[in-house]
Amino acid sequence: MSIFSSDVFKGRHALVTGATGGIGRETAKVLAAMGANVTITGRKEQVLSDLKKEIENESPNAKVLMYVADLTDAIDREKLVLVAEETFGTISLLVNSAGMTGGGILEELTQEELERVMHLNHTVPILLTQRIYKNMKKDKKGSIVNVSSLSGVRGTYGGTAYTGSKFALNAFTQSFALEAIEHNVRVNGVCPGYVDTEMGRNGIRSKGEREGRSFEEQFKIESEKLPTGRITNTDEVANTIAYLLSDAAENIIGENINLSGGSVMR
Repeated sequence: MSIFSSDVFKGRHALVTGATGGIGRETAKVLAAMGANVTITGRKEQVLSDLKKEIENESPNAKVLMYVADLTDAIDREKLVLVAEETFGTISLLVNSAGMTGGGILEELTQEELERVMHLNHTVPILLTQRIYKNMKKDKKGSIVNVSSLSGVRGTYGGTAYTGSKFALNAFTQSFALEAIEHNVRVNGVCPGYVDTEMGRNGIRSKGEREGRSFEEQFKIESEKLPTGRITNTDEVANTIAYLLSDAAENIIGENINLSGGSVMR
């Protein structure tokens, strides 16, 4: 459901990482519908191509650049920014949505897996933001949203790697927000619980397997234990991101907004 004007981001350039995932995909669609020129990136070329066509069909005036990149590679990150800014100008809206699950219980966790999860979920958003922030700071205009997780606000079983990376990402959001606001750049984050995406469904499936339940049984349990009675949809996350990026949220900085269905209150 669209709740925003079609010209909120007119003339502005948004970069959405992890656009091949459910949250990144929906966010790119919402930002394009709000008038932004959107650069979408991810590792799966066909998925990006399909998304580009979908955005252009839904928003005929949209300008979309797709760029296949492995964000863990420094050269790929630099090329992504250069091509994006050559195409649409300075990036003033950044959504760090790329991420991964991984890890397991401590006694089975390897150093390689721990570092892999931490690198993509924490280090990569910092390094990409650092590169893009240079021009935001120069222009004294920008807004950044990091896509975190409820796993970044409380521990989870077998979550040493993933949960640790999201706690770290939330800390980055808060710390960098204090630096960036001095230059009129706002930084915030969103922390969804289970979202109805492939990643979310896989998480529920794994939990069900661990507890001897089918996916359907576990999905029902996870939904019904929330005060709202259901898990979050991608459009709800995307709309929250869009709000935080917009000037309507201009006095909100360093916040990590929970989308928990009422399960996490503080």
